[in-house]
Amino acid sequence: MLRHLVIAPLLLATALTVPAGSTTQADRCSAIRVPGAEYSVSSCLADLTTTGTQLTGHTDPKDWEGLIVPGTPTPAGAPGVQIDGYFPDTSTTNTNHGWNHDSQFVIRLPKNWNGGLVVAGPPGTREQYANDPIISDQVLAKGYAYAATDKGNTGDELYKDGDRPGDAIMEWHRRVTQLTVAAKKVTDQYYGRTPRVTYVAGLSAGGYLVRWQLEHHPELYTGGIDWNALTFTKEGSLLTALPPALRAYPRLAKGDRSAYDEILAAGYPKGSEKQWGYHYNKQWDLLQRVVREELDPDYDGATRGGTPFCPAGTGPGCDTDYDFASRPEAVHRAVERISLTGNIKRPLISIQGTLDALTPPATFGDVYDRMVTDAGRASLHRYVHVPGGTHTDGLVAIDKETYRPMLPSFVAAFGELETWTGPTTRP
Repeated sequence: MLRHLVIAPLLLATALTVPAGSTTQADRCSAIRVPGAEYSVSSCLADLTTTGTQLTGHTDPKDWEGLIVPGTPTPAGAPGVQIDGYFPDTSTTNTNHGWNHDSQFVIRLPKNWNGGLVVAGPPGTREQYANDPIISDQVLAKGYAYAATDKGNTGDELYKDGDRPGDAIMEWHRRVTQLTVAAKKVTDQYYGRTPRVTYVAGLSAGGYLVRWQLEHHPELYTGGIDWNALTFTKEGSLLTALPPALRAYPRLAKGDRSAYDEILAAGYPKGSEKQWGYHYNKQWDLLQRVVREELDPDYDGATRGGTPFCPAGTGPGCDTDYDFASRPEAVHRAVERISLTGNIKRPLISIQGTLDALTPPATFGDVYDRMVTDAGRASLHRYVHVPGGTHTDGLVAIDKETYRPMLPSFVAAFGELETWTGPTTRP
């Protein structure tokens, strides 16, 4: 597979020892050290964008599959240095490079640096290359350095990482913080100065990371931008939004009109109907079981990861019948532990697709916007609805007449964030 047979050999081939005292570009590449990393390897590349990295094996297209409309033009021509590696960790879900080691990261240092840094975490259960075409390419074209983490655990069994409910998700935040601190030191080491501005950006679960960082670590960032962000709240969020859809959709598929009204009543936007079958089969059930297992593992007893697509009313432990409000206080404490507060302390732009059927505006974006206002931080938040936007741009293909890509809105919002927080300085 690409991640084993292409990436690893290419990376290792660029990490060659050079003579002492050498001042070649290869020397500059191999001399870069990532503070705190257990292992890292550097590569001098002619193009750090996916136009180049797909050819050299320094990305994994499978990691960003479905996040972009096929054929979308992306920037190219950003020479520089890529650093791949991992921080110390005990879990082994990330198999990139054949390392079988979590807390992997990628750092990209463009030759023509504008003095800024963008840090990102991946959506869902993906890995460190997930944002390459939608974030990395876009910001590298502007001259930013870029750093991304795999969040410390990946895949559909991430709930196995950690000792108590919520540990795996809390690690996500630690790994973003860890990488941000390290990446700033790397820019100082490589360019001779730390970033003048540092932004944090992300889609879906990656957007949740953005919000958390701006609430808890404002000292590290100039601002942030999130895109269809996952939002955990004390009221349950996903754990309250997904079960109604799981209960209703099978009945809707059989022609029950009342089931259609139930899905709309649960917050799923009218106009998103053509996505519901996809999300039922690919996203709603899986996400409910993974998140519930992480936060409420006792619900289904000794079963790990729940029972896929169990019909409503089939007995204890079925996620279709999950009722967060009735769960024990310990479960509510676990959810509160990972919940957002809205108390952001740096500028944030949130873009939300109006036809997102995974994190619908009514139960996610709108909720967080109210939380920010209630926290007295409305002046730091700009909330943008993108008409026709779906959760990921790959879903546009379901109905090209109704749905529209959100990548252009992300690019425009990033430019707005730059203007809002002050321009970067060029060397």
